Amino acid sequence: MIKKKKIRISIVVLMLFMTTSTVFAAANYPNVTAKSAIVMDAATGKVIYSKAAKERRYPASTTKMMSLIVALEHGNLDDVITASPNAASTEGSSLWLTQGEQMTMTDLLYGIMLISGNDATVAVAEHISGSVQKFAELMTEKAHAIGARDTNFTNSSGLPDPNHYTTAHDLAKIAAYGYKNPLFTQIVSTEHKILPPTVKGDIRDLYNENKMLWFYEGGNGVKTGYTDAAGRCLVSGAKRDNIQLIAVVLDSDTMWDDSKTLLDFAFSQLKPETVFNQGDILKTTRVANGKSELLKLVANTSIILPVSETDKDEFSTVIDAPMILEAPITKGQKLGVARVFYNNTEVAAVDLVADESVERKSFFSTLVASAWNIVTLFLKNFA
Repeated sequence: MIKKKKIRISIVVLMLFMTTSTVFAAANYPNVTAKSAIVMDAATGKVIYSKAAKERRYPASTTKMMSLIVALEHGNLDDVITASPNAASTEGSSLWLTQGEQMTMTDLLYGIMLISGNDATVAVAEHISGSVQKFAELMTEKAHAIGARDTNFTNSSGLPDPNHYTTAHDLAKIAAYGYKNPLFTQIVSTEHKILPPTVKGDIRDLYNENKMLWFYEGGNGVKTGYTDAAGRCLVSGAKRDNIQLIAVVLDSDTMWDDSKTLLDFAFSQLKPETVFNQGDILKTTRVANGKSELLKLVANTSIILPVSETDKDEFSTVIDAPMILEAPITKGQKLGVARVFYNNTEVAAVDLVADESVERKSFFSTLVASAWNIVTLFLKNFA
């Protein structure tokens, strides 16, 4: 009888939990049409919501985020690039390059990200790596290095290929990495750009195809995409109150509405928390041979991170600074680092600097101090 009673109670509790969970999901979780979706905090990598986010899918032109990253890291922005016959004849969305037309790397990158110029990606790829295939290998290598390991690129544009695939989660990771580069952020958040005329072409008046820049508060990127095989795709970014979010929808019937829904939900779940304020004393350390024996190490900037009600205990801090410092020391001198971890992954860091200058003791002062220490020790031992 006792065992039966325990079983009945367990069933009731389980049913109550399942009912509560269902109600919570129905009342709070976003409802999106995308086959795969995710919304993630860029700073910590925290996933606020996901739907089939690790299923492999075709990325279409969201591929170009990685093309931009590799170009920024391997190319020279001032280089003048000549469009090859291969680049000029590339199918799909286009910057309308003509064979032999010359344009700077910078202008081509704006053409890639604002109006999704497939021809521009080929011109950049050939210039940096000699071929699209070799450039795509760099793209895949970089993706794996930043943790997007379910991704493989075979071209720089996102045109369909059975071996060209990624996941919603990987695209979010790629976008988060990109946002660490100020020039990446500048390009993907540009609404309008006029490219100067070339010898073979007139000015190009470019308007970003990402409507979230206009229609969503805080919208600041990142890339649209469409092919018959991939469906409608969008990686969108938005920043409010120092919180940078990334939403990804793949094969979506209503990609704008889906993205807005995901971002709205995520912003409602997070709030900015100050980890350190500029000037906060994070460590007091000893100073050898200084006129002052102790020195305060302070944060040289503030750190603000997004926190939800469920993950406050997932953050930790590690102070990396010497136990003893050697004088002289200059006020503002970097003497250590404070690192912030989320789920054991470093997500932010701040330099620790000297709160004041500490002069080195003179030889005479050092001699007197040493003699006094000897006398004190002698008296203590023979008192």
